[in-house]
Amino acid sequence: MAELAISRIVAHWAAIQPDRVAISHEGETITWSELEWETNRLARVYAELGVGQDDFVTIALPNGIEFFKATLATWKVGATPQPVSARLPKFERDQIIEVGAPKLVVGVSDDDQPGIQSLPVGFEPPAAITGEALDERIATSFKAMTSGGSTGRPKLIVSATPAVWDIDEDRLQTKLQGSMLIPGPLYHNGPFLWGISALFRGNQVTVTTRFDAEQTLSLIESQQVDIVYMVPTMMQRIWNLPAEVRNRYDLSSLEVLWHLAAPCPAWLKQAYIDWLGASVIWELYGGTEGQGGTVITGEEWLLHRGSVGKPNATCEMIIVDDSGNELPQGEIGEVFMRPITGPGSTYRYIGAEAKAIEGGYESIGDMGYFDADGYLYLADRQTDMILSGGANIYPAEVEAAIDAYPGVRSSAVIGLPHEDLGNYVYAIVDAPANDVAQEALLAHLRERLVSYKIPRTIEFSPEPLRDDAGKVRRKALRQARMPVT
Repeated sequence: MAELAISRIVAHWAAIQPDRVAISHEGETITWSELEWETNRLARVYAELGVGQDDFVTIALPNGIEFFKATLATWKVGATPQPVSARLPKFERDQIIEVGAPKLVVGVSDDDQPGIQSLPVGFEPPAAITGEALDERIATSFKAMTSGGSTGRPKLIVSATPAVWDIDEDRLQTKLQGSMLIPGPLYHNGPFLWGISALFRGNQVTVTTRFDAEQTLSLIESQQVDIVYMVPTMMQRIWNLPAEVRNRYDLSSLEVLWHLAAPCPAWLKQAYIDWLGASVIWELYGGTEGQGGTVITGEEWLLHRGSVGKPNATCEMIIVDDSGNELPQGEIGEVFMRPITGPGSTYRYIGAEAKAIEGGYESIGDMGYFDADGYLYLADRQTDMILSGGANIYPAEVEAAIDAYPGVRSSAVIGLPHEDLGNYVYAIVDAPANDVAQEALLAHLRERLVSYKIPRTIEFSPEPLRDDAGKVRRKALRQARMPVT
């Protein structure tokens, strides 16, 4: 099949499977025919509010059917969805709106966003508005995601891909008319992309308000999920369930588990391979910008333990030192990549400039190296690296060792100033049951880490350190613990 306009895809599937559930959320469902009719009605409201070709629509809705309806209605008027967290403080949302200048903000009241057209959570079009088909429209960019900027202000990552889709192209191991589970926040690029890709291929998409470990297993069983999106934080929370709980659910329908967005400790990945089978476990590395990336299967990973895979055929990657010189195999440096279609062909920034070197290669801030077979291994984010006593310490390695200790839900490792060493390693450990003894944890770490990588200070926290997307705000954690001068 040739590419379809995204604005036509729901109609396509509504004609094939009108009464099948398209989206399921917390016991609420919507069929394909209902989704087509209701998004047409909503799109007419957006058009009446002045939303038109290539405008941005900021979608500040929580996970749920309403989020998908707003996104689809945006495409139907030829506009570009620009998702943000529904829990953003107004100060942060205002900054994003200033950068993107959207025509409409969905999920806030007029009082919250004066001077800009807005619609509140739960908005329903007037009954008189019809749900008949609209004229086909195609936005120049099908998404505009939000990211933090190096200056501390947000930036938009605007895709160069127009709002068209080949529903026969298997981009992410999704079946036609299968069943996908998204337990992560839809305003993040990964859950957003996986969710809409599955919807475009006629899948039932099940989404949760927020991640819950046992609920995830229950939904895989009850919804006969064949593909699920996860991040390592979710995987670890599931693994931390008692074995009798974890094994209570029938996961035989599951064919693909994707994990991405953060480093996955080798022990955890091995545990999942042993549990679900190597053929089920898939990993992707790449940025929202789409300049390039890697994919690795579970079988490949067993032969290249710790790798994130070889560069995709759509890109080129190199490892460079601080001076921009390409490094040989086995040496850690900064990862730079470029699409074979050329620099700037996959995205554009609003509110930031790319970090680029000669040849059009760009960095998203990761450190890594290639092995002799061309497989990429990541060390850590460059900006997170701790320089202590002349040694480079990568927080992800220390966190992986901490997270392997029983009773630890998550951890965050930062560097704080030290008069002699320059920086020292400071660990914040989320142990919700408050049953982790510091000396026992240190003994565990001494078995796994060289002495200079062991935290000099461990702070225990009862609160989760990573969100449902697996993200940790290391910069904010560090700033909150900086000594007062």
